Amino acid sequence: MPRAKGGFKTRKRRNKVLEQAKGYYSAKSRLFRIATEAVDKALQYAYRDRKVKKREFRSLWIIRINAAVRAAGLTYSQFIAGVKKAKIALNRKALADMAYNDPKAFSELAESVKKKLAA
Repeated sequence: MPRAKGGFKTRKRRNKVLEQAKGYYSAKSRLFRIATEAVDKALQYAYRDRKVKKREFRSLWIIRINAAVRAAGLTYSQFIAGVKKAKIALNRKALADMAYNDPKAFSELAESVKKKLAA
């Protein structure tokens, strides 16, 4: 039985990996075996960091809200508890955006939360 080397299918698979490795340094972009390892690792990092990105953004939002709320004389935890008590349906992303881009409206919101906490 003749030896099958793969031909078209094998070349297509290898070229796909090398295309993904384009821009990598040295052998990582030129040699299939090394490029495969580099691409696999890069895809692992990409998968992991899509989750890490969400974590980091939530952390940023919390930092921004905390900074804006402290100017109003509250702590972050008190503010969030007040927001829940006042039944304000804004998530942290929206609150952080408001604190960053519209401080006046955010301070009014913080005052209404403060009143709700006092009551």
